[in-house]
Amino acid sequence: MATYSPKHAPGSSPQTAYTTPASTALFRRLVWEGTVPIEIRIDGKELPAGSDRALESYYVQAPRVGYLPLLIPDIKRHLAELVLDDSGVRFLKEEDWWFEAEGGVLMKWHWPVGLLYDHYTTSVSPGASSSSSSTTHWLPFRLTLHLAAPPTDKLLLSPSIEACKQAFMGQLKEADFLRWGSTKRVTGLRKPEHDGLWDGVRDHNFDDYWRVASKITPTTTPSSVPPVSGAPPSSQSVLYRPASTEPGHTGTISAGTAQQTNNAVDGAYSVRNVPVKIYLPDGGPVIQEPISALDETGRPTTLGAILHKFLPLLFPSASLESPSSLAYAIVQGILPPSDTEMAWLGACMAGADGWVNVCVGLRGATTGLGLIGL
Repeated sequence: MATYSPKHAPGSSPQTAYTTPASTALFRRLVWEGTVPIEIRIDGKELPAGSDRALESYYVQAPRVGYLPLLIPDIKRHLAELVLDDSGVRFLKEEDWWFEAEGGVLMKWHWPVGLLYDHYTTSVSPGASSSSSSTTHWLPFRLTLHLAAPPTDKLLLSPSIEACKQAFMGQLKEADFLRWGSTKRVTGLRKPEHDGLWDGVRDHNFDDYWRVASKITPTTTPSSVPPVSGAPPSSQSVLYRPASTEPGHTGTISAGTAQQTNNAVDGAYSVRNVPVKIYLPDGGPVIQEPISALDETGRPTTLGAILHKFLPLLFPSASLESPSSLAYAIVQGILPPSDTEMAWLGACMAGADGWVNVCVGLRGATTGLGLIGL
């Protein structure tokens, strides 16, 4: 079983590697270190005569922020080349490979592994579980590897690492445009920095990725207290929540505070929009609408409010925990509370491509909030 461990640059530490609040860096690291255990089997019907059928599966602890094409070299070396005979290996074409989960669900090449898993588990019918609705029923994530006849019209791109990189950079630029109103932050990066973003994802190296990503990703809003002269930058980047979230506050951001927030051009509450995609179960459309960090009253936009706005039949109120809710929401494998602020999700819980992926699942008689595991 292969394991992808997070790597760190020599001499760096989570607390001092970036001018980012420590708690923000902590959540980013937790997202980065999230993994999905995957079991991969080659479709037995596609194995030629002479193949070693005794070797059934290959197991890998895949990073949630990674992509299936990044796993192919290891799968080829540790599974395909051992199962197939010499003749089969000679005619093996990686460009014809494709994966599907149980039930014939196609795995898209350009979706992160964590999104593939979350979307699959929220799409499975409640009745699909034989005896248990616990998350252990879906772990490991069982995928079938097909060696021929890929459905190219649905996969959209080839399984090559280069094609995956181009798709990743495209998503990164789109997220950048939604956040800041232009792609200047991404396009303004030097070639080594562009490569460093992808290399960090490819190698699952937190420090390499965030050394560059911190230049384009919003952080939590800086404090309104003027910087202390002579203080190191890291001590000035203190985690701050706007006045609306402070204990005892009425919940509305004053004009003065709003102005301070607007002046914090790198702050999570100052972005034009939070890049968010809402995935519906069972092949439903992906909802991608502009979502501002603050609502029309100056309060932080919450996840519960967004789901109630776009999916009122599934979420009759802004309370995701309400008994009237017919669905639940998953972000990075967890069940966030209703009052989770979208700006915070954008700064701390987005994927490596900059997007906050919200997967919606339907509640059922045997399906509850415990369906998806962490």
